Amino acid sequence: MKTEGRNAVIELLKTGKNIDKILLEKGAQGSLGLIFAEARKKNLRVQFVDKKVLDKESETHRHQGVIAFTTDYEYYDLDDIIAEKKSEKGGFIVLCDGIEDVHNLGSIIRVAECAGADGVVIPKSGSASVTESVIRISAGAAEHMKVAKVANLNQAVEKLQKSGYWVYALEAGGEDIYKEKFDGNVALIVGGEDSGVKRLTKEKCDKVLSLPLQGKVNSLNASVALGIAAYEVVRNRL
Repeated sequence: MKTEGRNAVIELLKTGKNIDKILLEKGAQGSLGLIFAEARKKNLRVQFVDKKVLDKESETHRHQGVIAFTTDYEYYDLDDIIAEKKSEKGGFIVLCDGIEDVHNLGSIIRVAECAGADGVVIPKSGSASVTESVIRISAGAAEHMKVAKVANLNQAVEKLQKSGYWVYALEAGGEDIYKEKFDGNVALIVGGEDSGVKRLTKEKCDKVLSLPLQGKVNSLNASVALGIAAYEVVRNRL
């Protein structure tokens, strides 16, 4: 698996993940020099190559002069995320229902990490996976965030509820999100931009919450909607 881009590789180096080698563009300066210095501290294999070599290896075409090679992304179990609980106020988990666009998934993971979520849950089918592009779009947040891939999202909802979580679907036609206190363990479900949260999944949730839209467009980008909702959880916990 390849991690491309300066920020993504810098964040990768902060983790304990196994890095096979790093390709750096010859004449590395600035943050590329910092990457080289950190790689030397960790005794990692670094190869200085011409830009054309990086261009050939790059899958995103946005390598910014550096590509790190690692083992394939390792997903966590849902139990690992439930046990995480970074905040003494309670657990906080984000679930994705039908997020197929890698840009949305990368942005959602970045929002979740910045908001202090314990992890992100995605279904095995009908969803984007954590790829090099997702890691780059997340600005490296995917290297710090536990992501679980589950066979059935509805069963994951039931498991969370049995574990003491209040599960909220973010969807039009629900209750005003600004009236919710978000006490205890919280799980937010964000749906794909076309389909939203699926009907059966919504029915299993404890509540459906909505953002009050004031304009003429009837929906927000999935990652933007999650960002607003996630920081409502943060605001209520501060």
